[in-house]
Amino acid sequence: MKMAVAHKANIDLSEEGHVSDEALLVLFGNGDRHASKQLMDRLTPRLFNYCARLLNDPAEAEDVTQEAMLRLWKIAPKWRSGEAKITTWLFHVATNLCTDRLRKKSGSGLDEIEEPVDDAPSREAVLIGQQRVDAFNRALNTLPERQKQAVVLRHIEGLSNPEIAQILELSIEAVESLTSRGKRSLKSALANQKKELGFTND
Repeated sequence: MKMAVAHKANIDLSEEGHVSDEALLVLFGNGDRHASKQLMDRLTPRLFNYCARLLNDPAEAEDVTQEAMLRLWKIAPKWRSGEAKITTWLFHVATNLCTDRLRKKSGSGLDEIEEPVDDAPSREAVLIGQQRVDAFNRALNTLPERQKQAVVLRHIEGLSNPEIAQILELSIEAVESLTSRGKRSLKSALANQKKELGFTND
């Protein structure tokens, strides 16, 4: 992904929700540490969740998230606004880092990710909810690596097919095929568990 020297920008950070990721990165590249904190607070949780789903290991996911953010800080002074979305670049870097770690582990068993649950529902509702999460994660982990990445990016992170194609360095048609096959595989893997998981329809 191409980058070039960032231009200085006069941007008011008082309403940070209206400042783009790219503008914050440009500000950081020009020495604004407050901008880096805002950008980290905005991007890190989402990136961590993505890595945790791919790696099935929160500690590993935290390491990858930190490494991806560190790489972003390093290239900040050379970022060219408008050529690529920061989220796309970050997911691309994180995907490659996760892939490297998974290949080094060569399929060793990992613990399931525990997702937070709201303490307001009844104990039964919480248990069913957690069972659904666990069942989904198990099914997700049966997918081939590329299918899993495409499904998570499309249906969990909500990215568009062109964005995913850029992240995974594939054609849009290949992404569509991966997500379609991944969805079919997930549906098939969960089909026999619908009753015990409390699902009444697809």
